[in-house]
Amino acid sequence: MADTSVKQHHPLLVSMAVSLAAFMEVLDTTIANVALSQIAGSIGASSDESTWVLTSYLVANGIVLPLSGWLSDLMGRKNFFLVCILGFTLTSFLCGIASSLPMLIVFRLLQGLAGGGLQPTQQAIIKDSFPPEKLGMAFAITGITTVLAPILGPTLGGYITDNFNWRWIFFMNVPVGLLAVSLVKMLVVDPPSARRKKTGSIDYIGLSLVALGLGALQIVLDKGQQEDWFDSSFIIIFACITVVALALAVFWLLQQKKPIVDLRLFSLRSFSMPCLMIFFVGFALYSSSTLLPMLLQSNFGYNATLSGMVISPSGIAVLCMMPFAGRLVNKIKARYLVSFGMLTTAAGLWATSLLTPQTDYTTFVAVRILQMVGLPFLFVPASTLAFSEIPPEKSSNASAIVSLMRNLGGSIGISLVTSMLAHRQQIEQSNLVQHLTSADPAYVQSLASYTQTVENLGVPASQASSSAMGQIYQQLLHQASILAYRDVYQIIVAVLVVLAVIALFMPDTQSRKKAPAVETH
Repeated sequence: MADTSVKQHHPLLVSMAVSLAAFMEVLDTTIANVALSQIAGSIGASSDESTWVLTSYLVANGIVLPLSGWLSDLMGRKNFFLVCILGFTLTSFLCGIASSLPMLIVFRLLQGLAGGGLQPTQQAIIKDSFPPEKLGMAFAITGITTVLAPILGPTLGGYITDNFNWRWIFFMNVPVGLLAVSLVKMLVVDPPSARRKKTGSIDYIGLSLVALGLGALQIVLDKGQQEDWFDSSFIIIFACITVVALALAVFWLLQQKKPIVDLRLFSLRSFSMPCLMIFFVGFALYSSSTLLPMLLQSNFGYNATLSGMVISPSGIAVLCMMPFAGRLVNKIKARYLVSFGMLTTAAGLWATSLLTPQTDYTTFVAVRILQMVGLPFLFVPASTLAFSEIPPEKSSNASAIVSLMRNLGGSIGISLVTSMLAHRQQIEQSNLVQHLTSADPAYVQSLASYTQTVENLGVPASQASSSAMGQIYQQLLHQASILAYRDVYQIIVAVLVVLAVIALFMPDTQSRKKAPAVETH
């Protein structure tokens, strides 16, 4: 709940100030994706090496996210937020002037460390700025940052890369960051519960285990497909590190009186179940935002800018629906809104799975809007319910865990869909090849037609047959690819439908009035 013991500025002004910085950071998780080839070419790196520009940022970001609540207690929430903004702004400038791949990777690592605390701290500040009855509207505001920024990232990145220079992807953060620092210093006031606390000695063991486990996990997720998963000793080693470190971290943190990550919050059903749903918000958002541009560019000939133009209108739809979802939270039970959101998103993904090689731009825009328009009904009520029983002194810790769950959902979602896509392409290609026999009338007819067309161009009959078979095989690869995308979309649909049913068993938001506070030490 909002702390009224100190004079606060209007919640909307505070929200705008802190959201500016968080939007900038979330945007950077996706904006550089479309510029990798240009980055690699300009600094003399291979395509495989350039992916570390993304991986280094995500690894550092994932490590800091769960620690941001503890760091807020250590430094005071406002001070920590300002340090994060200044650090992110400085490292963005350094990324822009990097002259080699190692230099860019180091600066991206530092950028991820600096920016990791912005999302959860923004959420905690906004949550504590609004009274309990207006939490739905508070999380509608944070949702604009959380959902809209990843949607616009590839579009903006593609436009900047195609029309300017990839370095401006990082340089544009500098004026935005300086403006955010000024607004936060002027408008944000820490309530007593968010001021610097005595945290005792630093828990080096817990800190090391969390950092090691989450860092290794992010490397596994980001590099798994590229390294052929568990056929690679590199992936096996990091997977073992992940399992051992995270298992030890859970055991260790549950024994501490003041852990750096407060896992005891999961004992609240009103927190743990919404966290599960928020995990799948990240899963649906990031996996669908990865699949559609890949499909458009690999099978329909769209460039980065045009594929971004397919995605952008869905951002406008999300922007319009967020306030509407925020108002509904106090009128309709969270379980029904979340279930509706899951089903709406599933309907959009199912509609995308019906695509054909003749699907046009307008249809892609329409199905993308349908994919995204349900997300506000997932994120806003799930976030509202997650914080409904969290006392003010636990807001920063809870926000850190919620942000981590969303980002992990996104990372796991991207890894799973890219792996499933490669697997389904092999299966669909194998199925289609079985029809390329003389016993199949359609194949025989197509081969004869193509051969005749090539012969009419003056090509000898012996060469015409081979050329015709090559054209048919290219069509087969194209069809196998489209069928694989359809398969993956349908698998995600099945997952979301199951979750829509599970969501109906979430507790009511009204139960927060009766529930005991989470145990503190």
